[in-house]
Amino acid sequence: MATFPSLKGLQAFEAAARTGSFTAAAEELSVSAAAVSQLIRTVEVQMERKLFHRINRRVVLTEAGVEMLPRLTVAFQEIGSVSRELGADAFRPRLVVSVPPSMAMGWLSQRLAGFVASHGAADISLRGDDDPVSFDRELIDIRLSYGPHYREHPTEEIARDAVYPVCAPGLAGITKAGGEPLAGLPLIHTDWGPTGASFPSWPNWFEAEGAHPGRAARRGLSANSSRAALDLAISGLGVALAQGVYCAEAVEDGRLVRPAGGAIALRQPYCLTVPERSASRDVVAAFRDWLVNQCQRAVGSPALR
Repeated sequence: MATFPSLKGLQAFEAAARTGSFTAAAEELSVSAAAVSQLIRTVEVQMERKLFHRINRRVVLTEAGVEMLPRLTVAFQEIGSVSRELGADAFRPRLVVSVPPSMAMGWLSQRLAGFVASHGAADISLRGDDDPVSFDRELIDIRLSYGPHYREHPTEEIARDAVYPVCAPGLAGITKAGGEPLAGLPLIHTDWGPTGASFPSWPNWFEAEGAHPGRAARRGLSANSSRAALDLAISGLGVALAQGVYCAEAVEDGRLVRPAGGAIALRQPYCLTVPERSASRDVVAAFRDWLVNQCQRAVGSPALR
């Protein structure tokens, strides 16, 4: 059976040949010059080739050594490059975050830079998923959902939200026309579809306000996601019923205004689910705390009161 030189032996030869000195190679490798000499002798025996001429205290490459050196130098450079890359990745935390599609499309994606800035770089996979999700198949570390869907995993209620009428500032001046709240204004409806959770509708809002706009409460634009409805409102196309978590920032900075009072509380809370296999990881705990803070700050914004 062939005997192959050890990696340490080849490394000792490459360093000595490149630096031209056993002593310099020893300093580079943090070993003694005697150890470098012994490693190289072992390589020569195993390869049955003499790699150095030893002349007094100098060493000179033989033809076999000259032939080996450039190939080993390239090989060790590549090994060093791979090691540095893998070493950096090994300490870079990985995190799989699953949220409703509307939250992934704008709300959370716009805020992730804040988490990275305060907690350091991480390889984050942001997923916009409808319920239910498979934690194990998709390796999900954190799931934010509307309602407590995942009792088989540790789940906590983190915030209670409501919906508010919001529109672009240009529409606000005509909201009282006709004596009815929002009468005459185009409405934007959110329809999550037959499989989605029930969402407060414009007829619900008008009923709570004691208003009776008739068929007008069902007319207007419609979107199948909360984020899309909010974007339509910001564009000035009508008045939307928007969750506080999504619209608070736009109301705070003036892109949206509340043209009428009144709000309808959502029937279920926002819930955070973290499977046990992920709970002990530092990056998961840090992201959980940060996400809870972001949600609670939004739903509790003074601009919505």
